[in-house]
Amino acid sequence: MSDRLPRKLAAIVYADVAGYSRLTGADEDGTHRALSEFLDLISDTIEKHNGRVVHYAGDAVLADFATVTEALESSTAIQRELARRNGDLPDDRKVQFRVGVNLGEVIVDRDDIYGDGVNVAARLESLADPGGICISESVRNAAGKKLDLRYEFMGQQGVKNIEDPVRAYRVVMKKESTPDAAVAGLLEITNKPSIAVLPFDNMSKDPEQDYFADGISEDLITALSKIRHFLVIARNSTFTYKGQAVDVKRVGEELGVRYVIEGSVRKAGSRVRISVQLVDATTGHHVWAERYDRALEDIFELQDEMTQTIAGAVEPELNAAERERAVRFPPESLNAWELYQRGLWHLWNFSPEDLNEARRLFQKVHEVDPAFATAYAFESYANYLDVMLGFSETPEDTLEASLAAARNALALDDKDPVAYFALGRVYMMRARHDDSVNALVRALELSPSLAQAHHGLGFALTLSGRLDEAVEALETAIRLSPRDPILWGTMSFLSVTYNLLGEYEAAARWARKAVDEPRAAGGGYWSFAVLASALGNLGKTTEARKLIAAALERKPDLSCVYLEKTLPTKHAGGLKNYLEGLSKAGLPP
Repeated sequence: MSDRLPRKLAAIVYADVAGYSRLTGADEDGTHRALSEFLDLISDTIEKHNGRVVHYAGDAVLADFATVTEALESSTAIQRELARRNGDLPDDRKVQFRVGVNLGEVIVDRDDIYGDGVNVAARLESLADPGGICISESVRNAAGKKLDLRYEFMGQQGVKNIEDPVRAYRVVMKKESTPDAAVAGLLEITNKPSIAVLPFDNMSKDPEQDYFADGISEDLITALSKIRHFLVIARNSTFTYKGQAVDVKRVGEELGVRYVIEGSVRKAGSRVRISVQLVDATTGHHVWAERYDRALEDIFELQDEMTQTIAGAVEPELNAAERERAVRFPPESLNAWELYQRGLWHLWNFSPEDLNEARRLFQKVHEVDPAFATAYAFESYANYLDVMLGFSETPEDTLEASLAAARNALALDDKDPVAYFALGRVYMMRARHDDSVNALVRALELSPSLAQAHHGLGFALTLSGRLDEAVEALETAIRLSPRDPILWGTMSFLSVTYNLLGEYEAAARWARKAVDEPRAAGGGYWSFAVLASALGNLGKTTEARKLIAAALERKPDLSCVYLEKTLPTKHAGGLKNYLEGLSKAGLPP
């Protein structure tokens, strides 16, 4: 006879009172009476949904259900009724439960249950908001679309005594609203990623430095407001939190925003350290963090530099978070913004298949929201990439489609910097060098921190023969967005530019960095050819020939003539050093 205890698969609900010790300390009798009443309600609701209360442990309840649907219906019914009963009570008297729900195997011993399935439910409960429900991915998958609920991914959570992280989700009941209904309604309409910049903390002993910390915050609000697809909360609202120790999740709820930026300024002598964090307010998790150390010489110049640098870094990080958020949703549930972000997710993978899918999704955006100009801009850019990366079988037709999409974007919104960025790229491919530079300069006038416009401008300046200016633009793009999805392309063309300047060691150094970038593989032959040319000019032909072989494997018809046609220069012989390096490496003429 086996000594193994019986087991079963169950949907486990664990509920516990938030802040129970504080509540009993303030009013022990009143809290106990309310708790007793609420526990009766919870027990009755569980039974009505075919569940079983396994046991009570002070202010906590453990229950199991045969199905996930019944467990979730019971949990949401409990939280809605408790919210109604708490509605008339002051905040410091509300008895609110957190609820965790897990689907897992449990050990059955007499009338009790044990095991990791129970432990995970208890840990999920601790991640839930007061009055909220947190579930595991197993519950999310089993629930599917059976209930009128929405689920927000909270990331992978380390769980005590459980070896592997748990993927957790917050349950959003349809009738939930943020404390500021007007803001929530606006966000529902716009579908823009929303962000609040909290006043930066002055960590220096000198109170006079407050004005510098405030200046960074104010200028950052202004800079981010220029980015078309961010809804940025005004200074008058965010500065009400000045001097307070804040809970980012609470700030997100009160201001109706998805992301929060917080930071600090610390001055010591002639040096200043600025720390910045971008936080997902729905989960409290950090999306991005950075620290900047600078000499404090001209305070206003430093303030301008830091504003541009931080804004330039935040934009791609926030967009990356939005892309990851969009790809988690079922395609049929996506709105225009989410379709757009999913299109970008495919675009930045750079493969022929991904570019085709990106264009399909951008075209779907046009059907859902015909006025969404930036979707046309990135459709244009996807066509440009199709030609630039050597994938298109009909490059002239593809460039014509690229130009048409860029013009559609500008017709809808002549102040969209991404539209000018897209137009500048297709003009460059059409050998309209001055028009290309002018369009990209206009993009930067509208959004000075748009790293991709600096990237495009550097590219156009190189092909125009303005090499020193090109180096400055390309290095600015890297400084502003050191984790940009097209970083490998910026590094590749910075290598080409140094190659044309005759600085072959610098060209090889940047080309190696480009090859090492994870997304470079999607760019086909590009980074391999760039490094091969630099090494060819340095006389390192053995390694260079191996790189040419790798480039030809990705594009068998690659040749010097093809590159001269693909990269038209303003002046004859504008690619001389680059092409000579490739010839030395063995690329066919």
